[in-house]
Amino acid sequence: MIDHIGFAVSDFARSRAFYQAALKPLGIGAIMEVTAEETGGAAHCGFGVAKPEFWITSGAPFTGVLHVAFCAPDRKTVDAFHAAAIEAGGRDNGAPGLRPHYHPDYYGAFILDPDGHNIEAVCHSPAA
Repeated sequence: MIDHIGFAVSDFARSRAFYQAALKPLGIGAIMEVTAEETGGAAHCGFGVAKPEFWITSGAPFTGVLHVAFCAPDRKTVDAFHAAAIEAGGRDNGAPGLRPHYHPDYYGAFILDPDGHNIEAVCHSPAA
């Protein structure tokens, strides 16, 4: 349903490094960049697997909190995302675990990124 999503961050270099490290366990990396010189304004970095689907951009970040959830193939990957995001400077906003109030197999972990956005990795499959 959604082709891609993007938002401005307060410190582009810091957020780029954070997302590069935090999303690595999910197999997601920076695959496209557009510099401020190329656009004549903001810099952009697109993360994805086959194409950029998650974008950050330089500039004044919006006020409020965004929630983005990334799919994980298994619970071990959710755990690895959480550990990598903490190591990269994220703040814990919900340790890896079941969230049965969503559904019995909902296994997620939540991190606050450098701008305070709620970033999640989730696996919907039963434990193997």
